[in-house]
Amino acid sequence: MSTREVKVPDIGEFKNVPVIEVLVKPGDRVAAEDSLVTLESDKATLDVPAPAPGVVKALHVKVGDKVSEGSVILLLDVADAAATEVASATTPAPTASGATENDAHAANANVPSSAAAPPQHPEPSPAPAPVASAGAAPSISPVEPTAFKAAHASPSVRKIARELGVDLSRVTGSGPKNRILQEDVQRFVKQALQSNAAAGAAGGAGLNLLPWPTVDFKKFGPIEEKPLSRIKKIAGANLARNWVMIPHVTQFDEADITDLEAFRVVLNKENEQAGVKITMLAFLIRASVAAMQRFPDINASLAGDNLVYKKYFNIGFAVDTPNGLVVPVIRNADQKGLLQIAREMGEFAAKAREGKLGPAEMQGGCFSISSLGGIGGTAFTPIINAPEVAILGVSKSATKPVWDGKAFAPRLMLPLSLSYDHRVIDGAQAARFTAYLAQLLVDMRRAML
Repeated sequence: MSTREVKVPDIGEFKNVPVIEVLVKPGDRVAAEDSLVTLESDKATLDVPAPAPGVVKALHVKVGDKVSEGSVILLLDVADAAATEVASATTPAPTASGATENDAHAANANVPSSAAAPPQHPEPSPAPAPVASAGAAPSISPVEPTAFKAAHASPSVRKIARELGVDLSRVTGSGPKNRILQEDVQRFVKQALQSNAAAGAAGGAGLNLLPWPTVDFKKFGPIEEKPLSRIKKIAGANLARNWVMIPHVTQFDEADITDLEAFRVVLNKENEQAGVKITMLAFLIRASVAAMQRFPDINASLAGDNLVYKKYFNIGFAVDTPNGLVVPVIRNADQKGLLQIAREMGEFAAKAREGKLGPAEMQGGCFSISSLGGIGGTAFTPIINAPEVAILGVSKSATKPVWDGKAFAPRLMLPLSLSYDHRVIDGAQAARFTAYLAQLLVDMRRAML
């Protein structure tokens, strides 16, 4: 391991360019080409990427500092092999809003709804500006590449715009020098979903929606206003898009988990000293992987007129936090045992509640599970986390009398709600999937077949 100074590369003739975003902090692990800081010149927004994978050791700049070519941004601990490779390579150039962007900024649009993973460092939030003139209704339409590149926005905002299908040239910026902020993109999407253009872009005949009602709530009694959290703002835009653009159908079923719950209690007693708590959700992740292996369409995504079948099994699970739901992803769940999955779930849940989940930890999911079993309810319709094609909702288990062929016996039944994209999955396949998933939960030995 060696320490490398990361400096501002060649940015043309610009001098004393202000730092408007610092995207990392000491201790963060970064990959090559990950954005480190964002600079803003008079003509462009510039993103400085990491020259190699490593761990941020120390920051030498903060928001508001001014830098020029050769200014040290941070110290990066890199592996010796990587350091040697970097030393012999040309320093990567920054990404500019007025030039061709590095595709790494938009390489992975699989951000949980659930979302979509919010960047860790928010844009400044001045008073909002109008997103469109009174006579022009915003629309989510095919992006014009040249105009998109010329828009005045940081790479992090461009990534969100790509994920939401927003043409930045149609968005009015409310930031300094009319720079487009994340809030501007979110407002644009909200207005677009209320217009006929949104339905037209999705291939529909037009939703013909009335304008959103404007009400002076103070006329009717005392009120209190609180701003939406950043997670809810970003998740809201993603959820609205997914609900409007994906034809949702929900399949409901029940699983007899009487024996599985007894087994879970035994396992937790055996592993009490190890500090690992196995929840029913860990079993659901393992069972879902086995069911996805039998029904590969559940592990697919639409790409134009093609279906992309993934050969890996990354399972997202919703975590309730004070600021809203986030969806960390258990990667390669098919290669992990129950204890390892339970351990990772506990670590992710703790980081989520502390607001320390990184964007990479919420990307790459194939299938999501939203469990409300600890709260209550009998069934619900979860919204699919695009570009996934299905999501499993789990409600509170309850003891019910079940006929065993001779008599009614008390059994612990777990309600399952599978929402699926009807363009990819038909009703019969969804019913077979949930039925097979229920069989696995009755007897997890079937997962080894």
